[in-house]
Amino acid sequence: MKYVKLGNSDLNVSRICMGCMGFGDAAKGQHSWTIDEEHSRKIIKRGLDLGVNFYDTAIAYQGGTSEQFVGRALRDFAKREDVVVATKFLPRTPDEIENGISGQQHIENMINISLANLGMDYVDLYIYHMWDWNTPIEDVMDGLNRIVKAGKARYIGISNCFAWQLAKANALAEKEGFAKFVSIQGHYNLIFREEEREMVPYCEEENIALTPYSALASGRLSRKPGENNTKRAAEDAYAKFKYDATADQDNVIISRVAELSEKRGVTMTELSLAWLLTKVTAPVVGATKLHHIEGAVKAVDMELKDSEIAYLEEPYVPHPLAGVMAQNKRTNAGENHGWGTGNQK
Repeated sequence: MKYVKLGNSDLNVSRICMGCMGFGDAAKGQHSWTIDEEHSRKIIKRGLDLGVNFYDTAIAYQGGTSEQFVGRALRDFAKREDVVVATKFLPRTPDEIENGISGQQHIENMINISLANLGMDYVDLYIYHMWDWNTPIEDVMDGLNRIVKAGKARYIGISNCFAWQLAKANALAEKEGFAKFVSIQGHYNLIFREEEREMVPYCEEENIALTPYSALASGRLSRKPGENNTKRAAEDAYAKFKYDATADQDNVIISRVAELSEKRGVTMTELSLAWLLTKVTAPVVGATKLHHIEGAVKAVDMELKDSEIAYLEEPYVPHPLAGVMAQNKRTNAGENHGWGTGNQK
């Protein structure tokens, strides 16, 4: 395993971050395909054995049970100081707004629940899961700064935002002396490269870490179209929402991944992640089977030729925004972005 600093922080993270959305009680959340605690523990243990020290979960994943599974496994299998734990918080609910719960109090409540779920005193990275149009950014940044000062989070990150939103938030933080975002977790992979318009160059300029989710496009970049369909492929309505509309053009790229992986004698997972690792700090890679994390770790040591990178990138055409980012607009203020209804990352 290789390690790198997470942006402008002093956190040393593995080049692969284990995404833990697939862990949790399937009866308590939005996904029907998640795996139970016994199998989650085996995958987390295997990740640790392979040198993965970076784990990403969220309070929203399966009613908090993902946090609980991850917390118990890491407490049993690792020293707290040897792992980097990230979790995420949701926007204020309409009921909280109506009852006068401030953005600052909301964040305090959220971190306390997450820490209880994890069984930890602090998280290394606390992530603003999606832009909350109903809460002033001043309140969000103040609330996050308070939990950093209280020692409940070492650093803060953001997810599902535009570059202008990240720039605005960090400019405010710098002005007020608040903690600044050190990472962005956006939607970025070989068949969805819209982050390259604004976010990638901005983060390169500001040394903000890119830790993208959907690194394998919900498995589409790990197998040929129609091949070995999984329970998630069959049941993940949100992934279908994000990718089915552009399947024809995406399959051209996926076919090139298959072609090159055969030539190189590696899996499609390894090749797809090797490409992404040339662009980002640490992709968030979901794992619901042991071979998922094993393949991801192998990608860290794989080097692609410039000609191979160009061959993979050449067929790409611009995509419309999909998923949470398609809902990131003021006209949707007051909506819950589908959280709790199956529409989420």
